[in-house]
Amino acid sequence: MLNDKIGRDICIRLLLPDRLLNGSTWKTTEGERRAMTNNRNLNIDIFTFWIFLSVLVFSLSSPGCDRQRPKVYRVGILCGLHVFTSTVDGFKARMSELGYLEGKNIAYDLHKTNFDAATEARILQKFVADRVDMMLVFPSEVAVAAKATTSGTNIPVVFCQANIEGTNLIQSVPEPGGNMTGVRYPGPDLALKRFEILHELVPQAKRFWVPYAKNSPIVPVQLAALRPAAAEADITLVEAPAESGAELLADLAGRAEADDIGIDAILFISEPLARTPAVFPKIGKFAWEHRIPIGGVLYSLEGYSTVFGVATDNIAVGRLAAEQANKVLRGIPVGTIPVASAESYFQLNFGAAQKLSIPVSEGLLKQADEVIR
Repeated sequence: MLNDKIGRDICIRLLLPDRLLNGSTWKTTEGERRAMTNNRNLNIDIFTFWIFLSVLVFSLSSPGCDRQRPKVYRVGILCGLHVFTSTVDGFKARMSELGYLEGKNIAYDLHKTNFDAATEARILQKFVADRVDMMLVFPSEVAVAAKATTSGTNIPVVFCQANIEGTNLIQSVPEPGGNMTGVRYPGPDLALKRFEILHELVPQAKRFWVPYAKNSPIVPVQLAALRPAAAEADITLVEAPAESGAELLADLAGRAEADDIGIDAILFISEPLARTPAVFPKIGKFAWEHRIPIGGVLYSLEGYSTVFGVATDNIAVGRLAAEQANKVLRGIPVGTIPVASAESYFQLNFGAAQKLSIPVSEGLLKQADEVIR
């Protein structure tokens, strides 16, 4: 900046004639006065220009100038189960509609795993080290790990496809607290609806094989909902807890060798083990060979399919998660944003039912949100 004295000297020299500055008496003719007035106006314009230019240069060189540039939000996304991959598509589409344009004012660091806790832990630690502006994580197991990994940081976490029952993710639906909010996966409600549809589809079946990951935190609340419903319907839940896919397949292998396989249908609940690519085709093969249906989750792999699924619509869930993320990025404290709940979505694979010679009632066809023929 210019020194005040230097600035005054410059002003004086620009605005006063040489004769006055040199100590001469200022006596002028009318013509001289008009000429000096014009010169003075010109000098004022020049002076104003240079002051403007100086201020502009100073502003552009100041450290705060770049504050006018649009912020680029960095969002770490971790999808921990491949069946939920399209959730990301719904999320990005809605974020774009809300004004977050990838490559312009938002950047996504997207990672996909498949029931791989060690890899997921490394990815979450990377997000923390990178100081992302927000995380989007799913399903339940990844959300639980994200909460632990971000403990002590200010990084907001938006979860989706995650059970809040039995996971200690939040304090309550209206006030989740901490650095968490998101979209609830209605696990117990869906488990009951899956049971009811399988019972209606094959009313003669009295033994439902229920495979699940033994230590998954989302399983106990579903079983707590299922057991009394099964007892009331006079159906036996043949539970198959396992620590690995190999254990599940060993259970089926033992049944295949017996005179009676001991089950009449297979019910998938919300858990991460039975639907992995290494496990599901073998479960599908067993079910096909013994002409029993698999229900609960709509899934198809290597020519084997389930008969129906009751879950959430991935695209719709992703869009709901974007609404939550928008609130976070707008500055609303994450722990004060109420948790949203996803709606159930019933898909009926009519073609798979026909292959197993299972009659499908008109009532079930009308209930279905989507019928695959």
